[in-house]
Amino acid sequence: MRSIWKGSISFGLVSIPIKVVSATENHSVSFHQVHTADGGRVRYRKVCELDGEEVPREEIGRGFETGDGTTVLLSDADMAALPLPTAKTVEILGFVPEEDIDPIQLDRSYYLAADGKSADKPYVLLREALTRSGKVAVAKLAMRGRESLGMLRVYEDTLALHTMLWPDEIRSVSGVAPEERVTVRDAELDLADTLMETLGELDWNELHDEYRAAVEELVAEKAAGKEPSASREGTGAGEGSGKLVDLMAVLEKSVKEAKGTREEGEATVHELSTRRSAKKTAGSKKTASSGKKAASGGGKAASGKKTAAKKSASSSKSASSKKTAAKKTASSGAAATKKTAAKKTSSKKTAAKKSTGSTRTKKTA
Repeated sequence: MRSIWKGSISFGLVSIPIKVVSATENHSVSFHQVHTADGGRVRYRKVCELDGEEVPREEIGRGFETGDGTTVLLSDADMAALPLPTAKTVEILGFVPEEDIDPIQLDRSYYLAADGKSADKPYVLLREALTRSGKVAVAKLAMRGRESLGMLRVYEDTLALHTMLWPDEIRSVSGVAPEERVTVRDAELDLADTLMETLGELDWNELHDEYRAAVEELVAEKAAGKEPSASREGTGAGEGSGKLVDLMAVLEKSVKEAKGTREEGEATVHELSTRRSAKKTAGSKKTASSGKKAASGGGKAASGKKTAAKKSASSSKSASSKKTAAKKTASSGAAATKKTAAKKTSSKKTAAKKSTGSTRTKKTA
């Protein structure tokens, strides 16, 4: 940004070299004056009232008219030689809480930039001191042909300067407010409070110059040879008709309209949110369906494997049962053989005993 003034901030014995740049810009619609008969531009010419001749810019100076009507000429050199300490210095006078300065005194806004590396340290020092104190600095400076009061404050990470009007430049409010006593009922105040709450907070990003946009649209239509679209008529709310109105009825209607507008906005936001949610849900369902199909295929394969495993296990059990039965049969056969052999042995022993007994009987005889 181009600087419009160079100087320094005088902070006690600390001097901070700075450059002043404009913090705002004007976007208002501007028109040319034209001759309606032929469309020619109407221009202002600076003409000397004595000879009637147009005066070029380099021949125009400044003059101060005294009380008796005499004009005193003042050159640029005269103005530069003024014994004014604030000619190139923002002289800090003191520090006050920001709320002590009424916004009606504020005029134009500027950013203060450090002018050179040597200015960085004292610049940051003043910025941090203001931040920690929670106060603003009141200063004097001479800029653009006049000396002004100024308020220095911290804006984001920059020092900002707001030129201020002198106290005697603020007009009296006498005769501006209604002179007759007006009574406002509590019920009306309650409705006003409700309306304020219903309107809600302000979204600065939604604010724009509707007048400028309407003019640009109108110019575009006429430039394209189109007939301008029908303009919307105003509501007349700003017109002073002087008619008495039912304030309660107007407040109640305002509250209803504000609620309706707010609900429409909330409904729009909810609808958009619902659509997004539905899209996400549809996507999730598709993904889940694919997963289920894959899981189903895997499940069938697993089921087949389980059936085959069961069949294999069944075959193993059958074979095992057959082996067990065979073992039992073999065991039973062996036991039966042993029993038969034992019986035979027992019979032989009995026969032997009988033979022995009969022999003994014979010998006795």
